[in-house]
Amino acid sequence: MKIYFWLPILIISLVSCKTDSNENDGDVAYLGGEIINANTNFVVLLKGEMVLDSIILDDSNRFLYKIKHLSPGLYTFRHGSEIQMVLLEPKDSIIFRLNTLEFDESLVYTGDGARKNNYFINEFLENELTEPDIFKFSQLEPKAFEKKLDSVRASRVKKYLYFTKKHETSELFKKIAQSNIDYKYYTSKEIYPFVHYGEGKHNIINALPDDFYSYRKKIDYNDDFLKDYFNYNAFLRSSFNNLALKKHFTHTKDCHIKRSSICYNLDRHHLIDSLVTNKTIKNNLLFYNTMSFLARNQNIDGHDSVIQSFLEKNTNEENKVLVTDYAESLKKLRPGENFPSIDVINHENKVFNSNALITSPTAICFWSHAFYEHFKRSHDKIKDLRKKYPEVNFIIINIDDYSTERWVSTLEKNRFSVKNEYQFKEPEKSKHLLAIHPMTKVIIVNKHNKIVNNNANIFSIGFEEELLGLINQ
Repeated sequence: MKIYFWLPILIISLVSCKTDSNENDGDVAYLGGEIINANTNFVVLLKGEMVLDSIILDDSNRFLYKIKHLSPGLYTFRHGSEIQMVLLEPKDSIIFRLNTLEFDESLVYTGDGARKNNYFINEFLENELTEPDIFKFSQLEPKAFEKKLDSVRASRVKKYLYFTKKHETSELFKKIAQSNIDYKYYTSKEIYPFVHYGEGKHNIINALPDDFYSYRKKIDYNDDFLKDYFNYNAFLRSSFNNLALKKHFTHTKDCHIKRSSICYNLDRHHLIDSLVTNKTIKNNLLFYNTMSFLARNQNIDGHDSVIQSFLEKNTNEENKVLVTDYAESLKKLRPGENFPSIDVINHENKVFNSNALITSPTAICFWSHAFYEHFKRSHDKIKDLRKKYPEVNFIIINIDDYSTERWVSTLEKNRFSVKNEYQFKEPEKSKHLLAIHPMTKVIIVNKHNKIVNNNANIFSIGFEEELLGLINQ
C-alpha cells in the first residue's frame, strides 16, 4: 500500500522538476525508489564502472534523483551488497520499490519507462526458474539438447515479439532485449560440455555436431555497449572456459579436465589476451578467471605461474592488488596452519575471539545479504548437518558491514536460531584475512585449531566424508 500513497507525491514532484528543468541540463531522466529493510542509508548510481552519485535515503528510506545530460543505456543502482540494472532513456521518470530480503523478486517499477524495466526483471526471474530445466536438458545427447534449448529460446522470442507489438519500444530496448535472448541461449550451449555427465570432456566435445557453435562466427568479443551487462559477461566467461578446454586438449592426452589445472588456466589467459582488445572486458575476464582459479586450486605453491600471467596481461592496477593480496591470504590458510585470530560479535554485541570458539572439530561458514538464496539454503543444510554430526561445531558468520540488529533480524524473520551465529567485528579486515571467495567457502578446522581445508563446500558430494575424517582424527 505504501507505494500507492507515495506515488502521487512523486508524480507531482516529477512534473514540477520537468517544468523547472534547465535547457542546459540536456536530456534528463528521473529515478526514485523506496527500499524496505534498507541495509544502508544510501543508494549508489553507476554508469558502467563510473560512480555517478551516492544518493542519501530520507527517513522513510526513499529517494528521488534527477540525472542530467543523460546518456541513454543501462545504469546500475547498488544498495549495500545488492545490485540491479535499469534501462534509462530521455524523459523517463522511473520509481521502484523493493525489499532487500527478496531483492530481485520484490523489485517493481512504476512511472514513465517502468514497463520496459519490468519486462527485463520478469525475464531475469523467469531465466532463473528455467536454470534447473537447462541443467536437465544438458544431460541429453547434443541434438536432443539443441531441440529442447531451441524450444526455450522460441518461447522467449515469442514473448519479446508480443511485448514489442503491444507496446511502443525504442531501438535501444530492442537491442538489449534481443541480446538477452541470444546470449542466454549461447551461454547454455557453452556450458554443455561442462555439465553433461558423459565420460571424458574430450569425448563430449568430439561428439558435438559441426555446427553446434556456428554462432561464434558472429560474436563480438569486444562489444563496448554490452560490456557491463550480466548476460553478455556470463556468456564471455563460459565461452572462454569452453574455448580453453578445446585448446587444452590439443596438448594433453588426458580426456578429463580439472578446472583448477594450471595448464588449462594459462590456456584460458592466452585466449582472452588474443581475442579481446577492449581493456575493460579483458581486465574483467582475466580478473574473474584468475580469482576462480585461486579459489579452486589447493596447490598454493603452483599459483605463481597463473598469477604472473595475469599480471602481465591485466592493466587494471586495482585488480592486480586484489589478486596478489588474495593469493597472499591463501598462503596463510594452507592446511596445517593455525586458523587466524579474528574477533566476532554475537547477537548480544558480545565480542569473542575465534581461538576461544574453536575447541572441537569445527566448520566455519559464511553468509551475506547479497546472496540471500545461499543464506537460506546453507542454513537449512547446516541445520541437518548439526543433527547428523553433533561432534562438529558449526560456526556461522555474517560478513556484511551492517548493524547487529540487521543480521539478527534477518535470522529471526527466517526462523533461524541465533546460537553460534556471529558477525565480524572488523568485516573488511577479516574478509581479507580469510580470503572469502567464493561465498560458498567453508573453512574446516580440527580441535587443535589447525586448518584441514580452506575451501570446502557444504553442498559438495564429499563434504560429509570430510566431516567424518575430521571427527576420526
